[in-house]
Amino acid sequence: MRDERVVADVSELPSVVFGSRGIVWWGTVAFMVIEAFTMALTAATYLYLRKNFDAWPPHRTPRPALLVPTINLAVMLASLPLASWTKRAAERIELAKVRRGLLLCSVVSLVVFGLRIAEFWSLETQWNSDAYGSVVWIVLGFHATILLVDVYETFGFTAIMHSARREPKHWAEVADNCGYWYFAVLSWVPLYLLVFLGPRVM
Repeated sequence: MRDERVVADVSELPSVVFGSRGIVWWGTVAFMVIEAFTMALTAATYLYLRKNFDAWPPHRTPRPALLVPTINLAVMLASLPLASWTKRAAERIELAKVRRGLLLCSVVSLVVFGLRIAEFWSLETQWNSDAYGSVVWIVLGFHATILLVDVYETFGFTAIMHSARREPKHWAEVADNCGYWYFAVLSWVPLYLLVFLGPRVM
């Protein structure tokens, strides 16, 4: 009995796809869903612990400082148009614009991560001081890992797009990386309100 082979002509298919047509996009979305659940868990822990204290922060613990965290939030939000511009340039396969955008995005992500380190001092408490200290350090620390991932990826894509080793798939990955930055920034807004403004209103 002769085996039959199905032959398909795929020469007309695009070599680069963006958004939900690409498997990397689905992997990025799944990664963001997992991280979102973890951040929601840290927020829920914060609110649960708050119910166990008469004062928040506990007595003799100063409220967190606002200057550095607010500056960092402003920088993050101001960077969103840059990420969007770079994403659109990647989708149009515009190499010069993507290179410029990624360079600027790399600088911004590094500045934001540096300010995040300073934010730990803005908490005005240590991680092992009490339950309050532990939970606010966990909230900042977990989101810091998200920022660190983006620093690593953005610098990596910047190097790739400036080298001869870039491949067609990298255009879609750059676009996904810019989308991930949106997640990193917008997911921080409610956490900023919770950690830095919460003690002033709760």
